[in-house]
Amino acid sequence: MPLDSTLNSLGFSKPPGETRVVVAMSGGVDSSVVAAMLSEAGYEVIGITLQLYDHGAALAKKGACCAGVDIHDARRVAEEMSFPHYVLDYENIFRNEVIDEFADSYMSGSTPVPCIRCNERVKFRDLLETARDLDADCMATGHYIQRKLGAHGPELHRATDMERDQSYFLFTTTARQLKYLRFPLGNMPSKASTRELARKYGLVISDKPDSQDICFVPGGNYGAVIEKLRPGASEPGDIVHADGRILGNHEGAIHYTIGQRRGLGIGGLSEPLYVIKLDSDKRQVIVGPREMLSTRIVPVKEINWLGDRPLDSKSEWCVSAKIRSTRPPEEAVIRPADNNSANVELLAPELGVSPGQACVFYETGGSRVLGGGWISKGL
Repeated sequence: MPLDSTLNSLGFSKPPGETRVVVAMSGGVDSSVVAAMLSEAGYEVIGITLQLYDHGAALAKKGACCAGVDIHDARRVAEEMSFPHYVLDYENIFRNEVIDEFADSYMSGSTPVPCIRCNERVKFRDLLETARDLDADCMATGHYIQRKLGAHGPELHRATDMERDQSYFLFTTTARQLKYLRFPLGNMPSKASTRELARKYGLVISDKPDSQDICFVPGGNYGAVIEKLRPGASEPGDIVHADGRILGNHEGAIHYTIGQRRGLGIGGLSEPLYVIKLDSDKRQVIVGPREMLSTRIVPVKEINWLGDRPLDSKSEWCVSAKIRSTRPPEEAVIRPADNNSANVELLAPELGVSPGQACVFYETGGSRVLGGGWISKGL
């Protein structure tokens, strides 16, 4: 809600009808509700949907964002609510900025999060600039995250509904982008409330299931996608115990992830073993007992910092850190090496910290997102 009664609900000192807003529409319930909500409130809405990968293949695929059926659904919502809708071909950008890095990261022994890169390099960079080119006052999305005005400008905060909170996937949002972005669903109490709004607006997609897969990884089969993108990626090698013993063979390290226990193909041992490291140079999958997964020092690079004071090597920061999307934030200390990298000390050790994942920082005891970075193999 606006702090000043002279401002409209998006924070501009003019009537909604004179406020142009581009809505990033994936074709799902959340972004469709945002577009319908703003349209009904009288804003000049322009819906934009991105075609991110092969349209022919996308038409047959359900259960992922930005697929062909979702483009059709976004168009139908725009027609129902009578606002213009455009589909932009971002296939080349998406392949170059997201898919290629995804494949290369897996081949190097990391576990990437392509949805974060998509938000960073496609939606909140190229699409946002397109919105500016259209003379839009702001761009709105269906993400569950809050934008609040603080003493030093807009701040990023976790969603009201912690079950739906998407802050882990949006830590790369910059201060400049945050000035332009709006997240109308950030204070929604639940997804059920969003679906109720969809029914209120008469949207045909009100009961549409949430997307589950990474859009270009059908069924979660990462290995198959990487083999297709990088022929020869599944080179066989050894499964090696941390003590140096060769325990078996594998058909490609890309089929394994840090922390994996099942499906290793090395049964008959007296102790349960877990993947503790992937050595792409030696083509080795290294396994060990569970305690070897325990980590307290997490090297982080490419930090995007959203705190009020600069991040520098002269100070330490007590924060809550989230090292996996499915884990709650835990107390930690950031020890910067410079304004771009740091060692993060977790006060309680975590299991299965994997290079390529994100480490996101939160204000201790609060909802504010202070930024984050990418977990690396070492500074």
